[in-house]
Amino acid sequence: MLTDDRLLRDGEASESTVEPFLRWAGGKRWLASTLAPIIKSRLRGTYIEPFLGSGAMFFAVAPEKALLSDLNADLVGAFRAVAERPDELLEEVRALPVNAETYYKLRADEPLDPLQRAVRFVYLNRTCYGGIYRENKRGVFNTPYGGGSRTPAPLWERALIERCSPLLRKGGITLEVSDFELSLDAAGEGDVVYCDPAYRAATRAHFDRYGAVVFGWEDQVRLAAAARRAGARGALVIISNTYCPEVRELYGDVTRILLEKTKAIGNAAKDPNRCKEYLIVLDPEDDEGSARAWETVGRIER
Repeated sequence: MLTDDRLLRDGEASESTVEPFLRWAGGKRWLASTLAPIIKSRLRGTYIEPFLGSGAMFFAVAPEKALLSDLNADLVGAFRAVAERPDELLEEVRALPVNAETYYKLRADEPLDPLQRAVRFVYLNRTCYGGIYRENKRGVFNTPYGGGSRTPAPLWERALIERCSPLLRKGGITLEVSDFELSLDAAGEGDVVYCDPAYRAATRAHFDRYGAVVFGWEDQVRLAAAARRAGARGALVIISNTYCPEVRELYGDVTRILLEKTKAIGNAAKDPNRCKEYLIVLDPEDDEGSARAWETVGRIER
């Protein structure tokens, strides 16, 4: 059990966990080693991840059947390329020099070929500043170059694509470009849903923008409603969310687990609340045994 003074640390993923091939600001590798075993033990149907990002939790769970979705078509396209054309993807990315000139040329390009779009996405992700996926209001990726230390080399040096590809090629894995509500509405008894939406800003007025579409407070309300519907159908729904009074009120009658992180960057280092997150759990097996399992993840708020 985690005591109040034991903090979850970044990078605690199990040695056997497949590392994601993408760098992703706000990714959940630090949580996967604790949460994935619980998900595996409860999964009887489909694993559903409606906010795919780097897919860190998916790779840690490694399910036989999964529905992976995101509104970002280029992100989903990159996952499809890793599943279907890993050797070609890796060869193309490896041939690109790592420098600002190449980065900004690729950032300005809009290739139509699916493989070339995946190459562009993976290269920009591995070399951009901080692994931050950011678009302007027109939907154009605009994160600056991250410098020479940002490199795609781990893709081949640590065989990331080679290790990720078989997990995505399984016959029961579905990749879709869709709104999170559609994926949640597909969940039922025996399924496990893990949601990790964009949620860094902690006010109703301004939730985060990772793309051209803002994930606003209305989306938080939609997410909570869809999660309750899925839970009522017998799915286990787990949501990573911001630590703030608004979210606490929104999920007032639902189990909330307080997670704390020791690693903070940027403004988070100045605000201790930014180092805390909620794990919202809608558990159809709301009994003493399940409560003990959740206590291994963090401190349950009553």
